[in-house]
Amino acid sequence: MSNVTKISRPRGRPAKDKAEYAEIRDRLIREGVALLTEKGFASTNLDEIVKKAGVPKGSFYAYFENKEAFGLELIDDYARYFERKLDKCYGNIMRTPLERISDFMLEARENMARFDFRRGCLVGNLGQEMAVLPGSYRQRLVDVFRDWEVKTGACLRAAQDAGEIDIGIDCAKKAEAFWIGWEGAILRAKLGRSAGAIDRYSEDFLDGLGPKSTL
Repeated sequence: MSNVTKISRPRGRPAKDKAEYAEIRDRLIREGVALLTEKGFASTNLDEIVKKAGVPKGSFYAYFENKEAFGLELIDDYARYFERKLDKCYGNIMRTPLERISDFMLEARENMARFDFRRGCLVGNLGQEMAVLPGSYRQRLVDVFRDWEVKTGACLRAAQDAGEIDIGIDCAKKAEAFWIGWEGAILRAKLGRSAGAIDRYSEDFLDGLGPKSTL
């Protein structure tokens, strides 16, 4: 996880106690994630974030050094949230491994539909903006994708052990391909404001993993 260094003499007026400080900081992160998943980093300004969080703009700097440090914290927070989502789906022993992957895709589809497909994946959104983002974001985004690929690869290997998919499939490569395609499907779903791209990708990916598959 990225370590965000706090400035020694923060600007703005901090909260009066630790509990209030933590609550306001969490609120800023929560609203920041919501805005960035919808609008992206470059199109979201601090005025919008502090207004949504109900925090005076000058107080923002009592919690984060600058927008770059804030963005790194958002990546870390989103990564933790998403890892919990993957662990819940992939770790459900009441479902077969392929059903667990299908459950993840269905849950993600439902979450996007809840917000009328306006919100995408924070990590995917930032990856598309990399040309205008701080250089410190690049490796962190790569690391997050690698973590997701490792978890998906482990689930695919469990599917091999269960006889659900072809034994000849390279699970690490297939997991990498899954996330490359999945992020594209999420982008298309957001662009089209519909689940069509997610449904098509989910069906094609799972169909390509059958025991007789040569992929």
